[in-house]
Amino acid sequence: QVQLVESGGGLVQAGGSLRLSCAASGRTFSSYTMGWFRQAPGKEREFVALISWRGARTYYADSAKGRFIISRDNAKNTVYLRMNSLEPEDTAVYYCAAGSNYSPQEAEYGYWGHGTQVTVSS
Repeated sequence: QVQLVESGGGLVQAGGSLRLSCAASGRTFSSYTMGWFRQAPGKEREFVALISWRGARTYYADSAKGRFIISRDNAKNTVYLRMNSLEPEDTAVYYCAAGSNYSPQEAEYGYWGHGTQVTVSS
């Protein structure tokens, strides 16, 4: 099965940066679209960014566009989310997910990590 483990979360001040990592197990990592989602306290889970199986295409939520960069290293079975210019509104648990289709809808993703907490202070 595919297992995903996020890391890199923490507490930062507004304007700071973090890089999240998602380590995947299994030999089929390169065949999946990889996405990042987040869930803030009292809010529904929302899409953040995704990257196609070979890394040629990326797509971002408006809230992430211009600030976040998603990338993947298939040789290392790892996907990253570099987050710059962080704002308090970015505070959330960030989840890595793997899916079969190029889509920002969470229903398209069948494998999920347990999340990593990102807290941005004002």
